[in-house]
Amino acid sequence: MDKILYQGQLDYIRSLHKEPDDPLIAEMRDFANKNRIPVLYAESASFLEFLVKLYKPVNLLELGTAIAYTSVRLGRVMPEGAKLTTIEKSANNLKLAQDFVKRSGLSNIDIVFSDAAEFLNNYDSTFDFIFLDADKEDYRTLLDLSLQKMKKGAVIIADNLLWHGFTAAEEIPDSYANSTAKIREFNSYFMSHPDLDTVLIPVGDGLGLGIRR
Repeated sequence: MDKILYQGQLDYIRSLHKEPDDPLIAEMRDFANKNRIPVLYAESASFLEFLVKLYKPVNLLELGTAIAYTSVRLGRVMPEGAKLTTIEKSANNLKLAQDFVKRSGLSNIDIVFSDAAEFLNNYDSTFDFIFLDADKEDYRTLLDLSLQKMKKGAVIIADNLLWHGFTAAEEIPDSYANSTAKIREFNSYFMSHPDLDTVLIPVGDGLGLGIRR
């Protein structure tokens, strides 16, 4: 199991969906696929772009940069004067992300080499849009820390909440058992959190959307 939709449904959605006409975005996705680096589903990235256009946030945070695929896509649609801070703890990914962002020509993306929890603990200001795509076992901790940096009306999105469909499956491969249990636990916590209005959306690998009360 590696998709949350039947293949026919996915093919139909993708037949209607238009990727950005951006050679660098296409190159980044190809690079990620060839090197087995997880990046956001294209449909999920488009949904995040839609949210950025809708909410027009000015101070954005991404927890988990990878090669900066999502960073660049959001950087292209952010309002004038907005800034995206993206956090990455892998030195290898950091170098790749820095190179891709430099090639994008975007000056509104700041890549920080740090553990996500450590960054949040030491950051003094607030964010109005947070995208959570870090290690799954850290999601609950990062949510709690993120909420401390969010004012009323701020948005937080968490990726992979359907986890290849395993969160709703009865039989789970041993290699996914621990991560699936962690995400199930997080989903229950996230969806019932008293400080958030939440919804779980079956886009990509499952996106959780929360608005700070």
